[in-house]
Amino acid sequence: MFDVVYLCFGAAAWALVAYKAVAWLRDRGNTDLGLTCVMTGGVATVFLFSAPSLYRGFDRLVGVANLAMVFLYSSVMVFAAGALVLLLRWTAGEGEAARARARAKARTAVGAVALLWAVAVTGFAVGRPDAVEHPRDFSTAYTDAPGVMLFLVLYLAIFGASLAGLGTLCPRYAARLGSSWLARGLRVLAAGCWLGLVYCACKVIGFVLSWAGRPAPWLSNGVAPLSASVAAILVLAGFSLPAAGPRVAAWRRLRRLTPLWRTVTEQTPEVTMDDGRWTGRWPFADLEWRANRQMAEIRDVQRGIRRHVESDAIDIVLERARAVSLDGRQLAAVAEAAALRRGLENRAVGHLPAHGADSVVVTCSRNGAELTAEYEHLALVADVYHSPLVETVLTELRQRSATPRS
Repeated sequence: MFDVVYLCFGAAAWALVAYKAVAWLRDRGNTDLGLTCVMTGGVATVFLFSAPSLYRGFDRLVGVANLAMVFLYSSVMVFAAGALVLLLRWTAGEGEAARARARAKARTAVGAVALLWAVAVTGFAVGRPDAVEHPRDFSTAYTDAPGVMLFLVLYLAIFGASLAGLGTLCPRYAARLGSSWLARGLRVLAAGCWLGLVYCACKVIGFVLSWAGRPAPWLSNGVAPLSASVAAILVLAGFSLPAAGPRVAAWRRLRRLTPLWRTVTEQTPEVTMDDGRWTGRWPFADLEWRANRQMAEIRDVQRGIRRHVESDAIDIVLERARAVSLDGRQLAAVAEAAALRRGLENRAVGHLPAHGADSVVVTCSRNGAELTAEYEHLALVADVYHSPLVETVLTELRQRSATPRS
C-alpha cells in the first residue's frame, strides 16, 4: 500500500515539476519560478524514495544499506535551500543594490547548507552500525549511533529552520496580494510548512524519549511520517495553486458560458472567430483565451441587437423582477437575459421597434476585479436565460407589442 501511495504522489509531483519547468523555460528571468521548480523536484524525489520497494531496490543496486535515506533527506535539503533563497529574495527590499546583497546572502546560505549537509552525510557514513534496511523506522533504529544521530539532528535543524522562516513569511507576503490565486497558494504553502514543523517536533520528541528509556515508535514512525506526507501534499498544492487555480476558474466560467454563447451565436455566425487555435486539441487547452473569446462574442451580439429591443423593455423587466425580491446581481442578470432573448426574437422576425434600446447590457457595479465580475455576471445571465421568470417577462413584452404591430 505504501508503495502505491508514495509512487502515485511522486508521479503527480514530477508531472507538476515538468509543467513548472516548461513555464520557467518560457520565462527564464523569473527566478522565483525556477526556485519553486527546483523545490518541487525535491518534494517529488522525497515521495519516490519514500516508497519502501524503491528504497530497498536502490540500496540493492548500489550495495549500501539505507543509502536511499541519504538521497531522500538530500532532496529535503534541496527544498530547504530553495526556501532559504526565497526568504532572502522576498525580504531583500527594492533596488539593484538590495538584490545584489540578496544574491550574495543566498550564495552564503546555500554554501552553509551544503557544508552542514556534508558534515551530516559524513556522520552517516562513519556511524552506520549495520547493513539492515530501515525504510520505515530509520530514526528509531539508530538512536544509539552517534554518527547517524548527527546526520538526523542536522537534517531536522536545517529543515526546521527553513520551514519556520517560509511558514512565517508566506502569510505576510500573501496579505499584500489580496484574494489572488498566488495569495491562496502562499497560504496553503504556509500551512504545509507549519505541519512540516510538527513532523520535526515528533522526531525530536521521539529521540528524547528513546534516550530517556521510554521509546515511542508510534510517534517517530507513525505520526511523524503521516504529518510529513500531508505537509508535502500541502506544499505541492501551494506551489500548484497559482497556475492551476486560474485555469480551473476559467474552465468553470467556460462551462457556464458555452450554452449561452452557442445560443446567441447560432443566428449570427459572423461574430464567431474560428482561427483553428484550439480546434481538435485537448479540451483544457487555452481555457482563459476561449472564455475571453466567448464573452467578447456574446457582447458583440448584444451590441448588434440593441436596436431590435424596445427602449422600455429593460425597465419593464426590472419592474417585474423586483416583485420577486431578487438581489442586485440576479436582477441585472434577469434583465439582461430577457433583453437578449427579446432582441434575438425580434431580429429573427425582422421587427424593429420605433425606439430601440441604447444598450441591453445590465451590469452590476464593478470593483478592482473588473474582468472577473463581468465573467460572473454573464455566467448568471446564462444560468437564468431560460428561467420561468424570463419566460413570463417575454410573454408580457410580446403582448404589449402585439397591438401596435397588428
